[in-house]
Amino acid sequence: QAQLVESGGGLVQAGGSLRLSCAASGRTFSNYAMGWFRQAPGKEREFVAGISGRDKGTRYADSVKGRFTISRDNAKNTVYLQMNALKPEDTAVYYCAARRSTVPEVGAKFYDYWGQGTQVTVSS
Repeated sequence: QAQLVESGGGLVQAGGSLRLSCAASGRTFSNYAMGWFRQAPGKEREFVAGISGRDKGTRYADSVKGRFTISRDNAKNTVYLQMNALKPEDTAVYYCAARRSTVPEVGAKFYDYWGQGTQVTVSS
């Protein structure tokens, strides 16, 4: 069973950058696809980015393409989300998720483990 702990959230001005980290427990991290999701107040949880387990293929939501980059270090059991050119509409709680498959999916229902979330607030 995987446990996920996010860090790196905070308050930033529009146009700024943040890097989120998600540390995972377990010895088979590379067997899991990892995803980042976010949820703003009053809205559904939405997919942000995903990365496959071994070949590190990635996919992104259209709203973050060109601004956000997901990466992973399998030796450190950690996945990252580099967020650049942040906008006020990026404000949300960001969640890390793990899927017992090497292929990342867009739907939250496909993920088996979730972190507790980290708040990202972008001021205008």
